[in-house]
Amino acid sequence: MRFAICNETFQGLPWKEACHGAAAAGYEGIEIAPFTLAEDCRSLTGADRARIRRTAAEHGLDIVGLHWLLVSPRGLSATSDDDSVRRATALYLVALADLCGDLGGRIMVLGSPAQRRIPPGCTRERAEDRLLETVRPALDRAAARGVLLCLEPLPPPEADLLLTLDDARRLLERLDHPAARTIFDVKSASAEGAPLHSLIRAHASRIAHVHANDANRRGPGFGCTDFRPILGALRDIGYGGWVSVEVFDYTPDATTIAVESLRHLRACLPPSAEA
Repeated sequence: MRFAICNETFQGLPWKEACHGAAAAGYEGIEIAPFTLAEDCRSLTGADRARIRRTAAEHGLDIVGLHWLLVSPRGLSATSDDDSVRRATALYLVALADLCGDLGGRIMVLGSPAQRRIPPGCTRERAEDRLLETVRPALDRAAARGVLLCLEPLPPPEADLLLTLDDARRLLERLDHPAARTIFDVKSASAEGAPLHSLIRAHASRIAHVHANDANRRGPGFGCTDFRPILGALRDIGYGGWVSVEVFDYTPDATTIAVESLRHLRACLPPSAEA
């Protein structure tokens, strides 16, 4: 497994400086929240995309992929009652799959809980139908670009749809698409109540990406979550993908978060694992 960090950790820093911070801390990869690059990714020209990719490479970083997909542009929703909003959202997800491919990324993480909420008066079943309908065009484009789109379980109150890894499994079975997977997010999975290592083993075949964070929303090592059994389980299932540090509490500062999170993860690696 290889370690990456999400670029929004470097709050407000330009892309080049975020890459410098990630590389200086010792990461091999960087994961991008598209809204940090542009309000609408379709405004990024081919030259822009080449520059973004080149800057990461100049710092020795691979671009892992994209997350926080639907934060912008405003007004998107995969579950809206409005057909035109869902169509616009589907088209934007397709555009993001192209962005991900253009940047050399291989993973798209569909979290964005505010953009997949169950509308008032709508049933959970209908909201799920809309979500799947909205992501299907992007899955086809992702497959063509060598990208996997991961449905991310998020717990309440953050989300009210697609809450658990079992929910993700059920929706993936309905999608039945080669580009569809899920993600193991430590903070989110901690809310399920089961041992984290057992969840990893139970959903091994569907996990294509990992977000490393403490249950307290801070970085690994900044709380009580034990990462040794988590990383051990990932080793046991043969996980060879990225483990990306993603935090929601940016204290004390980006450099400390980046350096100490990676130090802690490496210290928790099983003896036979290689970072």
